[in-house]
Amino acid sequence: MINKLYNLKKIQTNQQLLQKQQALSSIKNIEEEIEETNKSISSTSVQSIGAIRDFKVLAIHKNTMKNHIIQLNQQKAKLFMQVKQFDILLVELNKETEQFKYLLDQEKKAKFKKLIKEEEDTAAEFVQAQWKAS
Repeated sequence: MINKLYNLKKIQTNQQLLQKQQALSSIKNIEEEIEETNKSISSTSVQSIGAIRDFKVLAIHKNTMKNHIIQLNQQKAKLFMQVKQFDILLVELNKETEQFKYLLDQEKKAKFKKLIKEEEDTAAEFVQAQWKAS
């Protein structure tokens, strides 16, 4: 039973690690998109002889990209919070996993001691039988 619980905790830990890695990957993608959008904002322009409406459209476009960056930063903040939650959960799962591992080790030691004791008893009985027979 302890072995099953230990394996379950290991599986849960691995799943949480995978989810954390996915969140970190999403953060990286968002950072790249923010960088591309910032480059787009700074490189977008109109012809110097362009109409006033071209400048208005450009301003609207730049404001839209700035709002997009704000939304991306909000998503990034949410993902950072998830990563922190995953870290807390991983610490708890690791503690539980180590506790079950300790119990398993203690159980193995007890079985080993019992086996050695049985072998000693069997050897003692054999020696007594040989001594009585001679």
